[in-house]
Amino acid sequence: MAEMGSKGVTAGKIASNVQKKLTRAQEKVLQKLGKADETKDEQFEQCVQNFNKQLTEGTRLQKDLRTYLASVKAMHEASKKLNECLQEVYEPDWPGRDEANKIAENNDLLWVDYHQKLVDQALLTMDTYLGQFPDIKSRIAKRGRKLVDYDSARHHYESLQTAKKKDEAKIAKAEEELIKAQKVFEEMNVDLQEELPSLWNSRVGFYVNTFQSIAGLEENFHKEMSKLNQNLNDVLVSLEKQHGSNTFTVKAQPSDNAPAKGNKSPSPPDGSPAATPEIRVNHEPEPAGGATPGATLPKSPSQPAEASEVAGGTQPAAGAQEPGETAASEAASSSLPAVVVETFPATVNGTVEGGSGAGRLDLPPGFMFKVQAQHDYTATDTDELQLKAGDVVLVIPFQNPEEQDEGWLMGVKESDWNQHKELEKCRGVFPENFTERVP
Repeated sequence: MAEMGSKGVTAGKIASNVQKKLTRAQEKVLQKLGKADETKDEQFEQCVQNFNKQLTEGTRLQKDLRTYLASVKAMHEASKKLNECLQEVYEPDWPGRDEANKIAENNDLLWVDYHQKLVDQALLTMDTYLGQFPDIKSRIAKRGRKLVDYDSARHHYESLQTAKKKDEAKIAKAEEELIKAQKVFEEMNVDLQEELPSLWNSRVGFYVNTFQSIAGLEENFHKEMSKLNQNLNDVLVSLEKQHGSNTFTVKAQPSDNAPAKGNKSPSPPDGSPAATPEIRVNHEPEPAGGATPGATLPKSPSQPAEASEVAGGTQPAAGAQEPGETAASEAASSSLPAVVVETFPATVNGTVEGGSGAGRLDLPPGFMFKVQAQHDYTATDTDELQLKAGDVVLVIPFQNPEEQDEGWLMGVKESDWNQHKELEKCRGVFPENFTERVP
């Protein structure tokens, strides 16, 4: 019998809950349709809006604080790896090794302590602060349900009172249910009316304490870390002084054509023709008997006449040598090849003086000379040309000469120029030492 009684109570409670849900749903529908009035409390609704805003801000702060802690942890690991690297490269016979190792240990302990204090004084406090929101949120929702029950009981009581045939027993029961629903609702409402404003005002002090803790911990951490860094610097300065004679300063050794565009310094593969300046040597022997007065140097095919004449005009006559130097000079001239200096057309204000491309309509304006890529070059910026070995580039002057960096040229690939004839789309800069001039 007890078991049956228990089942009966359980079944009755389930039926009661189902009936409450149906009644509430019906009441909400009538309120939305405007067929039943709804109890409003604007002051409480404002408190609920503040509560939701406070919960959103707190949740975001908790998330960002966890991200900050994860970053501190990652930075700790990176610092630890860096110190381990220092310990590995610091040779045993170098002075200050023990001090450097001790500094690394203190560095690691400082990171651990900083992370733990952030957890204790910020994250745990944040979790405690947010821990009160779920219960209050549940009570706000329950108050809303009790308010619907109160409105439903009030409407039921009013409908019985206005009915043509009044049933006093039903009216009395409805009144009793109304008083009960009102009492339950008002008890919850009063408690929340007191708690919500207090919770809203508490956010100021919580935010102040949280960020003060973070700021103070970070300030102390950086002070202690600064001391360790200064100690490490002193150890390294001492090492440098004692091994000053063995110091090797690494400096860039660019070639004459090394690019200087920004921080880029592309260089072709070692041993390539474009990596070293070109020196052309004429191996033809000098005429027997030595140089004759007024003789000129042989011309290179691309050498202008003016350059050849100047070279010839400055050639000293054999008879002008001192008597003791004549034999030595003749022996040297017969054993060493003559070096031919190759010159190129000069440019004035973007135009070629004596160049073959001046005035030609099938070449870009200001064309100076052609070069051919000896190696592939991958462009690393939008203003650079992408080159493949064998590409021919038509070199043109910079629009603003001040923008030209040492070792870089402006040009347009011959294939692009023949196809588009538009400089704005095709031109770009490229490293000179990846190319070689062609006739």
